[in-house]
Amino acid sequence: MDLNKNKISENVKNIHLIAVCGTGMGALVSMLKDLGYKVTGSDHKVYPPMSDFLSSKGIEIVEGFNQNNISYGPDLVVVGNAVSKDNPEVVKMDQMGLEFCSMPQAFNRFVAAGKKQLVIAGTHGKTTTSSILAWILYEAGLDPSFMIGGILKNFGSNYHLGKGEYVVIEGDEYDTAFFDKGPKFLHYDPFMAILTGVEFDHADIFKDIEHVRQAFDAFIGGISPHSTLLAYDNDKNVADLVCKRECRVVKYGRDVNTFWCLGDITIDPPWTFFEVLKRNALFGRFKTRLVGEHNLLNSLSATAVADNLMIPAKAIAKAFETFEGIKRRQEVRGQKGGVTVMDDFAHHPTAVRETIRAVKPFYPEGRIVAVFEPRTNSSMRKVFQNIYPLSFDDADLICIRNPSLLDKIPPAERFSSQKLVADLTNRGKDAHYFPDTDSIIDFLVTEARSGDLILVMSNGGFDNIHERLLNRL
Repeated sequence: MDLNKNKISENVKNIHLIAVCGTGMGALVSMLKDLGYKVTGSDHKVYPPMSDFLSSKGIEIVEGFNQNNISYGPDLVVVGNAVSKDNPEVVKMDQMGLEFCSMPQAFNRFVAAGKKQLVIAGTHGKTTTSSILAWILYEAGLDPSFMIGGILKNFGSNYHLGKGEYVVIEGDEYDTAFFDKGPKFLHYDPFMAILTGVEFDHADIFKDIEHVRQAFDAFIGGISPHSTLLAYDNDKNVADLVCKRECRVVKYGRDVNTFWCLGDITIDPPWTFFEVLKRNALFGRFKTRLVGEHNLLNSLSATAVADNLMIPAKAIAKAFETFEGIKRRQEVRGQKGGVTVMDDFAHHPTAVRETIRAVKPFYPEGRIVAVFEPRTNSSMRKVFQNIYPLSFDDADLICIRNPSLLDKIPPAERFSSQKLVADLTNRGKDAHYFPDTDSIIDFLVTEARSGDLILVMSNGGFDNIHERLLNRL
């Protein structure tokens, strides 16, 4: 099998995607269908909401991987990064000598070709920042294309094929494919880029923080001298990485001497009012329904890019006011008996801490009940075992679930939810351990009271805890 990054042929008409139900691959197959290509796809887990979404677009998805799925001989096979070289469809693809590529290669060829790429990278905030920027461009009449790792409520989709000259891309540091172990973001050529911060994550593919830094170093080193990088000003890893670069580097953050600085902040639920300073002068006053300083910093970086694209402050302000947010990012799923149930994607210790801290001022009359499921390849490993106890300081009541997929992790590397609860208790927190989701629901039905916010944090479905809890409250 030739593992080189071959140029994709010009006469492609039929495309098959292996492992099509991931967020990125699902967006890509939808874009290809909208562009007029005949598409097929397969995955070993075909279930809602992605299965329903793809079905509504008339896209044929086959359950399970089987050589027969590609025996019709597609012109191109797009291989998802969850696929191994011994996948039966990959084996058949090799036997038939079919042309193949990775997801970012396909995106570049069919969607981003000829457009100016706005790439958002960083350990945290990629999805939110990309979504804000895409909406600003759209509201300003620039009709951008985008592919983002979350559903934008304004669009009801995580992708858009625009007619404008810009494409907004969430730049992922995760590996590309079994034949290309480099990060996905190395495939992109930013006209402008944002770097929100660099921390250790993805313990399944990165050995340590230095390994992570190497990936981001390669990304920044590949940015053209004619392009601009917006870099967060309060991150030592970022500061080290952006030093002495050929591209133009512009800082943003809270430091008063930073080029783009976050000014005064006022909270008046459901709104947050904030000032943006450019070179120590007031650029604009804005209001948003997003909560937390981390989201204001995401908004600040998007503002900097928008200004660079000559979008006026008035148009940016309108976009912030009308931005409806992203599904699974501080998304209120419902309210019963005065108890609010919120869904959030937080899983990294920093994200957990900042999310709890962000929502607290918006629920002053009740308690913040943090419900956490360690589920990622990093959070199920003990790499963050001693850091997680510091992430729940702003929570009043804490429920920690035993990881449901722990058997995937070698025993010596496994995270302990019991130890986290013990450590939280030693810090004076009201923390409780639960072996499964049912026991959490039973506990909360008894313990929750009017005014409380139940903040559910997981990057998975969490056994549909949100709806089940609302039905029981």
